[in-house]
Amino acid sequence: MLQIQQLRKAYGTRVLFDDVTVALTPGERLGLVGRNGSGKTTLFRLILGDETSDGGRIETPKHYTIGHLSQHLDFQKPTVLEEACLGLPVQEGGWVEEYRAEEALMGLGFSVEDFGRPPGEFSGGFQVRLQLAKVLVSQPNLLLLDEPTNYLDIVSMRWLQRYLRNWPGEVILITHDRDFMDRVTTHTMAIHRGKVRRVPGGTEKLYEILAVEEEIHEKTRINQAKARRDTERFVERFRYKASKARQVQSRIKALEKQGSLDELEEISTLSFRFNAAPFHAHTMISVEDLEFGYGEGASLIDGLSLTLEPGERIAIVGKNGKGKSTLLNLIAGELRPRRGTFKRHDAVQIAHFGQTNIDRLHAGMTVEEEVIAAVPDHSRGTARAICGLMMFSGDDALKRVDVLSGGERARVLLGKLLVAPANLVLLDEPTNHLDMESIESLIEAVEGYSGGAIIVTHNERVLHALATKLIVFDRDTVTWFDGTYRDFLDRVGWSDEDDAGKQKPAKQAAAPATNDAPRPKETPKRSSKETRKLRAEIVSQKSRILRPLQKKVKELEDTIVDLEPKLQAAHEQIEAASQSGDHEAIGRLSKEAADLQKEIEILFAELESATIDHDEAAKEFDDKLAALES
Repeated sequence: MLQIQQLRKAYGTRVLFDDVTVALTPGERLGLVGRNGSGKTTLFRLILGDETSDGGRIETPKHYTIGHLSQHLDFQKPTVLEEACLGLPVQEGGWVEEYRAEEALMGLGFSVEDFGRPPGEFSGGFQVRLQLAKVLVSQPNLLLLDEPTNYLDIVSMRWLQRYLRNWPGEVILITHDRDFMDRVTTHTMAIHRGKVRRVPGGTEKLYEILAVEEEIHEKTRINQAKARRDTERFVERFRYKASKARQVQSRIKALEKQGSLDELEEISTLSFRFNAAPFHAHTMISVEDLEFGYGEGASLIDGLSLTLEPGERIAIVGKNGKGKSTLLNLIAGELRPRRGTFKRHDAVQIAHFGQTNIDRLHAGMTVEEEVIAAVPDHSRGTARAICGLMMFSGDDALKRVDVLSGGERARVLLGKLLVAPANLVLLDEPTNHLDMESIESLIEAVEGYSGGAIIVTHNERVLHALATKLIVFDRDTVTWFDGTYRDFLDRVGWSDEDDAGKQKPAKQAAAPATNDAPRPKETPKRSSKETRKLRAEIVSQKSRILRPLQKKVKELEDTIVDLEPKLQAAHEQIEAASQSGDHEAIGRLSKEAADLQKEIEILFAELESATIDHDEAAKEFDDKLAALES
């Protein structure tokens, strides 16, 4: 297995990480998280040998293979299927498991008709998917995936989730999509403040642990500083009294030995809210029988009707290239429909975050100038405040757009949206360049927004958190769905998942030669209706079992939270009684503190047991749901 020992990497005076020691267990699927720029991709490059470390070592067993998704696109074969088959290991007798390449290609969005086409005919996104298919079918011992979902649509992402859950070897995964990571991985590791923290389980557990550790660090630092000040006052007061000489010397030595914790450096976090303009009418947008296509070409959108009211969150979902961004541009008024009625209330004020909008940022302007240009009447101080919210504090606000990363440019565009008041926000893939923490901030901002929102996204965490209604591009049609994303999955589902196994890959004349050995028999597929019924039963049972466990955990946590201040107060009273020499109070308070401490320890033991029971039960139900989706 992969073993990392005391690894260190720095660029000049900036230390990315130091003394990193990690050993993967057999079959471990590790999610790697951390702020943008924390060193996640650098760690991948070190594992691959593309960069050298400043200390430590990385070891793997002999014949241990590592596969990764290369961004270098260099195709050698004339067809998609032949290129994908290059990744397949050749079996004894020269047999190649071509069906595995076909399965991967179809899962990642290629049709059977695409198998015979040249790779160069496809967009950059689909060429990256072809590279991913080659890596997956090569079945290395360790699979390194750095943002594999960037070029996938929601259906392909769901297929990749199922595929990786059944991966026989090890995986290290970097992705900004938190739900995708949690559904795939067995362990999570954070690069945080130059160190690593690895735990079994998902991101929620890891972030809770990091938060508790930082809280303990800060409380310990404050208590240490207070104790040091008290000691210094005692020494200063009794330094020259002979009767206190021994105590003074003892405390001086203790002070010299006492270490001190540094105050944790503040980590910049995207924190904002949209500036909501008032809207007092009932309907913001009304669309009936909308039809649109480019030029004389086929219709991308046909027969769509919808209404948007204030406070609603509509998500536009579906495969890439089907018209989701086009529909958003129609709503924004940047395109005109061929047919249909499109009514937008005169009081609607739109803020539009789109991929083309990012491209419209001026390369020669600074971040501050871009924000000011959005609303020239605003002062420079207001612009600087917006820059600060977008994590461009101080001189960072004077950076030119042409030196910014994709994520930084996305934050500039968000900043421009915050300057002017709006009552309708249009968000086209807003999470593409944001890290997990920033995505959480974005979700909170949209949740707290009083206006309407229409969002194009493949991020299922965003969909589950925000969407109240859906516009679905599927089966070459676009339909309106009045319900949440969970409702859609339970009641309708994606056609590619319903039809899985029905479409049989055609034999390609240009494919590599194989023998006539029979392929593995396919197990009968459950109908989508049966699957949704079983899923609903499992979800209902999960809720029934977990609810009392969750209640018990919360009650224990609340009791501990109530008792800890009482224990702290008792310790402070003991300290005061010691300084005044009140021995009676010291005895009474010491007993109270001991009783409280014992009670808290018992409660913590019960809390740990209850938490384990809850987590094990939750995992059992999650495994059942995962098996159902597989």
